[in-house]
Amino acid sequence: MLRRTTLKLMGALAGTALLPLQAFAEMPATVDGPVTISFYNYNLASVSAGADATKELLATFKQKFPNITVETVAVPSNEIMSRVQADIVASQQPDVAQLVFRDLIYISSDLGANALEDMVTPVELKDHLTGMIPQGLELGKVDGKTYGLAYTFSTPILYYNADLFKQAGLNPDNPPKTWADVNAAGKAIKEKTGKAGFFPGAYGPADGTFVYQAIVMSNGGKVRNDNKLTFADGDAADAVKMLRDMVDSGAHARLDVASPADTMASGNLGMFLYTSATYGSFKKAAKDKFDLRMAPMPAFGDKPTAPTNSGSALFVFSKDPAKQRASYELLKFLTSKEAYTVITSKIGYLPLRLDIVDDPQYLGEWVKQNPNFRANLEQLSHLKANIAFPGPNYRQVEKMMMDSVREAVFGSGDPKAALQTAEQDAQNLMP
Repeated sequence: MLRRTTLKLMGALAGTALLPLQAFAEMPATVDGPVTISFYNYNLASVSAGADATKELLATFKQKFPNITVETVAVPSNEIMSRVQADIVASQQPDVAQLVFRDLIYISSDLGANALEDMVTPVELKDHLTGMIPQGLELGKVDGKTYGLAYTFSTPILYYNADLFKQAGLNPDNPPKTWADVNAAGKAIKEKTGKAGFFPGAYGPADGTFVYQAIVMSNGGKVRNDNKLTFADGDAADAVKMLRDMVDSGAHARLDVASPADTMASGNLGMFLYTSATYGSFKKAAKDKFDLRMAPMPAFGDKPTAPTNSGSALFVFSKDPAKQRASYELLKFLTSKEAYTVITSKIGYLPLRLDIVDDPQYLGEWVKQNPNFRANLEQLSHLKANIAFPGPNYRQVEKMMMDSVREAVFGSGDPKAALQTAEQDAQNLMP
């Protein structure tokens, strides 16, 4: 059972004296006077459509709540957690932060995030959450309380270049459905066009974990079972071995793991398994250059796929009641029907309110014009939670796992042995 403790920080911040958490005063029902809150956001630090869409949302929020001033702190996604930690130590308490699900356990137990159930009345909270997909809401809960409100959200989707499919003699109207199909298509694209056949965004140190876990879980594996690491076991290891076999066959390209999206955007990659959040950017890059399409993630034969979640949740750290109310109003707006219309149509994240998908007032017309996006919506019915690691060493454990996955897929040794060595070493860091 997790409990809220005195704030602690990892690594270089460990041992810093921090103030204990205080009991909340009652949050006011409305914002009655000028309030300024800080919003740490990583979409604003990007050069993609995410920054422009977020600025648009915040401008609309200001029109609706002129008394609330939102001071934004734009930090890249791979740095934002450290920035939040450092600012808490420096007594610069964030009010709202966009953080990823992989940090949920640490944020709730050690970093001092507020559970929404401790801030908001049950009636008001239920009123806002009604209509949001339960699978998304569950991902932000620890011990039954909502610490992270699902915000920008996606599953792995198979982007493919229909022009390269045609050049390779493949039918772009019948995209790969299984990993065997991907292997065959990848080899055909490489041999007949000279372009890279396939690559999954499953190896990046910060953003690859969810794609990797989706592949593993689609084969029936898991990266951990309670506090026991299992990423080198049975089905999990076999999934990685499948990727290695595709590298050996030539279907799986050897690209820089930090920039495969650039290869896809340039039209030089046939298939790319990655977050739907890049759809807006890929669509813009492909315009008048190549036919970009989307399909559900591939399956291991007849096994059902297990798409995991990427993206972020919104966390409230405010202890001041007036700032809490202003922060909650920001959360409500950013997860409203109006906001998800912008988030989906202009960035590519999933709308966590599915009643807007076919509503002409919201996403109805956009979905008609972008029918391929339904492939991502369909995956919500069998969504699996991306598994986070517990304990203060969770980031190091994750890094050791991902380093071993890259070695297993691209190295020259036994892939299962690479995973087993890392699993044994990482287990010593588990609580």
